[in-house]
Amino acid sequence: MIKISGLTFDYPGHRALHQVSLHVEAGSVTALVGSNGAGKTTLMRCIAGLETPLSGSISVAGLDVLEQPREVHRIMGYLSDFYGLYQELTVARCFEYAAAAQGLPAPAMPQAIQTTARQLGLTERLQQTCDKLSRGLRQRVAIGQAIIHAPKLLLLDEPASGLDPEARASLAGLFRQLQAQGMTLLVSSHILAELDEYSSHMLALRDGKVLEYRALDHGSTALAPRKSLRITLAQANPGLQAQLAAEPALQISASDERSADVVFSGDEHAQAALLARLIGGGLAISSFTDQKENLQQSYLRSVASYENGQSGQNGQHTPSNGRSAS
Repeated sequence: MIKISGLTFDYPGHRALHQVSLHVEAGSVTALVGSNGAGKTTLMRCIAGLETPLSGSISVAGLDVLEQPREVHRIMGYLSDFYGLYQELTVARCFEYAAAAQGLPAPAMPQAIQTTARQLGLTERLQQTCDKLSRGLRQRVAIGQAIIHAPKLLLLDEPASGLDPEARASLAGLFRQLQAQGMTLLVSSHILAELDEYSSHMLALRDGKVLEYRALDHGSTALAPRKSLRITLAQANPGLQAQLAAEPALQISASDERSADVVFSGDEHAQAALLARLIGGGLAISSFTDQKENLQQSYLRSVASYENGQSGQNGQHTPSNGRSAS
C-alpha cells in the first residue's frame, strides 16, 4: 500500500527524516512509534503529500505522492494531531462538506453520511452541532470526515489524545472494524498499550531513522505457527536443557535448571502433545505459558538495540576478536 525509498526531509537546521525506506502491506494496521521529535508526524505529512521532501520517493497504491497528490488524496484519509471542526455545522453537514471536498458525487453523499455515522455510532447525533459534542464524539466526527470517501489508506496522528478509557476502547474497536473491511491504517500514538490492541505491524522511528519495521505476529504463518513459551519446573532438574534440545520443534532462547524460554513451531494439538511428552519424560512442569511480546517490549528492545549500536560506534574500539570492548 505504501512504498517509501530514500526519504529525507529537512527543517531549517534540522534533519527530521534520514533515508527512510519501507513497504507497508495492504490491509495492515501499523503502529508508528517513537519519542517526541522522532519524525512520526513529518513522515505522515510526507505520505499525505502535505510536505515536500528533500529527496526520495513515496507511492500509495502505486500512485506517486509527489507527482499525483490529488489522485492519492482520493484514496487516502488523514487525521492530524490538531484537527479542526466547524463548530456551528451539524455532524451531517461536516460529513457532507468533507465528502464534497473529496469529490464524492452528490447522489452518493446521503448514503455515505449514513454509513459513516453508523460506523462511528453517530447516527443519533447527525443533527447536533459540533460545539455541543464531547471530546470523544468530536474525535469521532473528525475520523468520520477522514473516512467518508471510503479510502484505501487511513493515516491517524495521535487519534486517542485526550480521550477517556471508554472512548479509547471504542476507538480500538472501530479501527479493527475498518481493517476487517480492507482498509490499511497507519496510526501514531504515545499510548503503546492502546496500539497493542489492534496493530498488526510496528514501525519504530528514532532520530528520523527507521529502527525497525516488522509484523507483530512473531513470525507465525498459517502453515507453521510459532510462539514463544516459558516452561517452569516445580523443582530444579539438571536434565531440562537436554530434554528440550531433543525436541525438533523447539528452539531454546534461554534456560537454567528451573525454567526455559523457547520458541515452538506447531499448532495447539502439537503443543498439547509436546507438554505430554515433557511430563512423561519426568519434568515436573508447574507452568507452560505463552510469552507474547507486547508492543512496548518490542519498541524498547528496538531502542536498546539502536543505542547499543550507537555506543559501539562512538565508544571504545572493537577488539580484533569481534566482541565489543564493553
